[in-house]
Amino acid sequence: MLCISFSSTNPALAANVSGDLLKQAAIEIPISLGNAANELKFEPNTLEFVTGKRYNLRLTNPSQLKHYFTAKDFADGIWTQKVEAGKVEIKGAIHELELKPGATAEWVFVPLKPGKYTLRCSVAGHTEAGMTGEITVSN
Repeated sequence: MLCISFSSTNPALAANVSGDLLKQAAIEIPISLGNAANELKFEPNTLEFVTGKRYNLRLTNPSQLKHYFTAKDFADGIWTQKVEAGKVEIKGAIHELELKPGATAEWVFVPLKPGKYTLRCSVAGHTEAGMTGEITVSN
């Protein structure tokens, strides 16, 4: 099961994304939240993106614990095309994904704002145990 927290859609960001961009193939990036040994880490824990390119984060949680993919400042600087989980497709602004044990999800987006952003799992104790990462967006 996947839980998602929403915020209002930012029309100004969406207006900057051209129809041609949506036709380009998304660059797939696999990310594991935890692993089968229940280690508290993102694999990989360093992500690099380029503004204006379309990406598809293929998120999996192979552990027995729930995990969050939390990077609010990063999420504020992207345009989300969709999140898919199971037979559900979600559109609009996304700030955080929760993956239950065994869950998978795809997050398709276009970075719009360069910068360095913190990634963390916001489950109590997971950030402190080292379940963190860094996201870099360049021009």
